[in-house]
Amino acid sequence: MSETDTRAAVPAPRDDDEKPLLKVEGLVKQFPIKKGLLQRQVGAVKAVDGIDFEVRRGETLGVVGESGCGKSTMGRLITRLLEPSGGKIEFDGKDITHLSTGGMRPLRRDIQMIFQDPYGSLNPRHTIGTIVSAPFKLQGVEPEGGVKKEVQRLLELVGLSPEHYNRYPHEFSGGQRQRIGIARALALKPRMVVADEPVSALDVSIQAQVVNLMDDLQDELGLTYVIIAHDLSVVRHVSDRIAVMYLGKIVELADRDSLYAAPMHPYTKALLSAVPVPDPRRRGAKSERILLKGDVPSPIAPPSGCRFHTRCWKATQVCTTVEPPLAELKPGGRVACHHPENFEDQQPQDVVLLTAAKEAGELVPESVRKAGTPTETEVSVEAEVADEADDN
Repeated sequence: MSETDTRAAVPAPRDDDEKPLLKVEGLVKQFPIKKGLLQRQVGAVKAVDGIDFEVRRGETLGVVGESGCGKSTMGRLITRLLEPSGGKIEFDGKDITHLSTGGMRPLRRDIQMIFQDPYGSLNPRHTIGTIVSAPFKLQGVEPEGGVKKEVQRLLELVGLSPEHYNRYPHEFSGGQRQRIGIARALALKPRMVVADEPVSALDVSIQAQVVNLMDDLQDELGLTYVIIAHDLSVVRHVSDRIAVMYLGKIVELADRDSLYAAPMHPYTKALLSAVPVPDPRRRGAKSERILLKGDVPSPIAPPSGCRFHTRCWKATQVCTTVEPPLAELKPGGRVACHHPENFEDQQPQDVVLLTAAKEAGELVPESVRKAGTPTETEVSVEAEVADEADDN
């Protein structure tokens, strides 16, 4: 019986299709800080500090947040390019948290990564053919028709010419180099691709081409994406669900439409208020731009309780002592906040604002602070959202 017949004779159970492809529980990564002649550890950078999420088959999960919040570290952990300090990672039902290099080798065919820097991720001494064919050699795979023919097919798939096979990386633009990186990631026909800021280093005119290419490849090859980015407009275009990270924690996880229409975490609301709306008709329209005071606290010694309370205009005493769990407050929407936006208050008895909250509140319109109810605030992201908020 041929391989095709074998796959057809043993169909996957329906329950397997409903199980997540990737499941992460309590993931932690700490980088030790060592000092002195004996290099004793005096502290640790808590880059990722206990996160939980799932990635379903065939979906795109977007991960957003400020620089230094742990997005890229999380991406390298789930691809096992970094060793986790704690927690659990399951891929297709298999625990891969502490697999050795040899144990991960077969899974490298199913999990691939597109790196952030299209210039630094390609070896300048190797030709494009050598770079894209490297996965075949490392895995001992001989594609039908030969390696060269398959590499040329991959180059054509990502919009490059097969004639580029013998050229070197310095002969290509940033957008073309990122396409080469995508071709290399797709060489072994993976099931999940983690893309770390795939378009951040590219010109705006090229970003749309690369994003549309990834979208088309997902439909054609049935890929599952985890896309890490700081550009909220790019994430909105490609994602099915979005996770918002702050200082090593996921503070909100929701589907794309509900998160952009009615964000529940104040940090998400502040991020969305910064998204420019390129519509000349709304040039004079009322907008609510939330400016967060201060810098992100150090991941070496993060604040107690809610980590966002030092910059939040809604922070009360409970926020400094009790860390809010990432709870599902509405179907498909999980948030870690005692006083969420666009939802009933989880700590209505605690109404005394902190000094930091009062100072941050100066940056929020007076009408919003007096109203006090989250439903009366607006996020200037889309015209219809603003109109809806005004109606309320």
